[in-house]
Amino acid sequence: MNYRKLGRTGFEVSEIAHGLWGMGDWSGSDDAQSLTALQLAVDLGCNFFDTAWAYGSGHSDALLGKILSRNPGKRLYAASKIPPLNDKWPASAKDKYRDVFPADHVFKYARLIREKLGTESIDLLQFHVWDDSWTDEPEFRKTVEKLKSDGWIRSFGLSLNRWEPANGIRALRTGLVDAVQVIYNIFDHSPEDQLFPVCRDLNIGVIARVPLDEGSLAGELTSETKFPENDWRSRYFGPENLQNTVMRVDKLKKVLPEGLTLPEMALRFILSNPVVSTTIVGMRHSSHVRENLNASDAGPLDEALLRALRQHRWERQAQPWSD
Repeated sequence: MNYRKLGRTGFEVSEIAHGLWGMGDWSGSDDAQSLTALQLAVDLGCNFFDTAWAYGSGHSDALLGKILSRNPGKRLYAASKIPPLNDKWPASAKDKYRDVFPADHVFKYARLIREKLGTESIDLLQFHVWDDSWTDEPEFRKTVEKLKSDGWIRSFGLSLNRWEPANGIRALRTGLVDAVQVIYNIFDHSPEDQLFPVCRDLNIGVIARVPLDEGSLAGELTSETKFPENDWRSRYFGPENLQNTVMRVDKLKKVLPEGLTLPEMALRFILSNPVVSTTIVGMRHSSHVRENLNASDAGPLDEALLRALRQHRWERQAQPWSD
């Protein structure tokens, strides 16, 4: 496993981070299986774990807390997220900051997350949604500064809306934000245009999420794929998106070098960008842990392949089915 600095936090984090989204108790996951996968990730060198209160009303935070307590001699980094009070994903300029992240709501969930993690201070606490229209709200600055000064958190971050990577740049310039989480993968290159240069200049940590495009870059989707109705992907890969996605993945497979899997190529594409600090992968199964963590050891892709993958950029805008 290779490690990179998470921006100005100074944290040395594993290039592959373990995402706990699929371990919430609402997702049909098995806790014993999840804990086994998490421990294997630790044993193989993963030290950055991304969770959120919304992942099962604190369930995934509690699972991570168990892993932290079982590995007292290892420096493991816990990142979690405060849910929006109005329960709206994604955020919008139509929403008022006071209706989304009022101070009492933020501190309530920061306390609950700390209890689930079993830690005095959260390494990275993020707002789970964001809109840059809130940047100049005095309560935003006061809340983040108090979270840090009181020792509740070590660093603060934002999780940006799907396919809106520039909707957060104003907040980065306030000096309050230490890390940003954004969708970045073989299809979604747009963070490179405006967001990444700002992160580089301000030494903001970059956490790349959705590296496998909600699973399409695992390479197993077909035009006949159907997900259960209670699976979020049944909407995301519905009629408006499935066929177009399968077509684009099939084109990608034509440039896939022999001996390289599509998921590995997808992860190594992200890690070929030095601005990225780490990329979050959901891994409920031990076999996935082993496969995905190997991508770090393999290193960046060669320049010829990267140039070929640049041709697969896909310009997208948020849709009702995509959130």
